[in-house]
Amino acid sequence: MNIGNEIKKLAIENGTTLTNLAKNISEKKGKPYSVQNLSSKLKKGTINYNELEIILDSLGYTFEISKKQ
Repeated sequence: MNIGNEIKKLAIENGTTLTNLAKNISEKKGKPYSVQNLSSKLKKGTINYNELEIILDSLGYTFEISKKQ
């Protein structure tokens, strides 16, 4: 599974763009965050946990880690 493709798919399903996601990250982090930076990180698979949480929150999702049973 490629996290970048999954995020892009969720964005499309929720009617938003990478531009809007980058803007949300910028607002939450309090520093500039470009769509080029987001696109590059999604392509390379180098998105960090904090950014992932912001993106998923913006799309109405949460991220949960649970132990296998």
